[in-house]
Amino acid sequence: MIEPNYSIEEEREFLHPGHLACQGCGATIAIRYVLKALGEKTVVVIPACCWSIIAGLFPSSCLGVPLIHTAFETSAVAATGARAALDMQGKEDVHVLAWAGDGGTFDIGFQALSGAAERNENILYCCYDNEAYMNTGIQRSSATPVGAWTTTTPKGGLEDRPKKNIVRIMAAHGIPYAATANVAFPDDLYRKAKKAASIRGMKFIHILSPCPTGWRIPSSESVEVARLATLTNLFPLYEVENGTDLTVNYIPPKKVTVENYLRPQGRFHLMSEEEKEGIQRQVDAAWEALLREAKKR
Repeated sequence: MIEPNYSIEEEREFLHPGHLACQGCGATIAIRYVLKALGEKTVVVIPACCWSIIAGLFPSSCLGVPLIHTAFETSAVAATGARAALDMQGKEDVHVLAWAGDGGTFDIGFQALSGAAERNENILYCCYDNEAYMNTGIQRSSATPVGAWTTTTPKGGLEDRPKKNIVRIMAAHGIPYAATANVAFPDDLYRKAKKAASIRGMKFIHILSPCPTGWRIPSSESVEVARLATLTNLFPLYEVENGTDLTVNYIPPKKVTVENYLRPQGRFHLMSEEEKEGIQRQVDAAWEALLREAKKR
């Protein structure tokens, strides 16, 4: 991982006390560091998702920047409109951040997101991924991993429906910047948000953001479980520039088995040992393929 030459803690805070998130919510950690990176000249667009509640009741907001609430499927197009309005006013130095969950990104909002990417709109789209529709009762999304319990997959996920690889899909649009990030690695998240802010055109960051309620973990273990996702190579940290230039940002110092990530989470309690071994083989193969691709560049 690239070591930072700055102090994140010295940056100004734009997430203020009084938000309505659950204890241990990864999505609050995620937006805290992204807004630190973007600064006060930022407009945030939030569709229906956990964060449409977390921000607080109108006309109040826990964010220290302007906030636009929009419909579930329209975060990317609403951000596009905000960008156009700011440009018309000569405010090209103001960042526009679309901030949406996995349901509003992988599923319901994907059409608008793909359109914004195809047009190379000058916005930053961040998906805080808690791997299900948590705000409406823990229903499965196409970001839900195989074997995970949800209220719509009570027997533990769909074996033939693996999690959608959203970063590679976005990179395939040829946008200037796409990356993964994890709330347990704040330096990496902050650096990627800073980098995205310096790039003109469409930027996309996929942020793993644990939900203690939906993942069935104690709120105090939220960050540690998120860290295990990257240490096991199940959620690797990498970035793709201009659709082809791939860089792996973090290589774990030693191998940690996927079992260590799955075991603490109640949502995986129905998985058999054979199923866990199958996931380990898939993770190993995907990690080796990622390293080979990065080495070619």
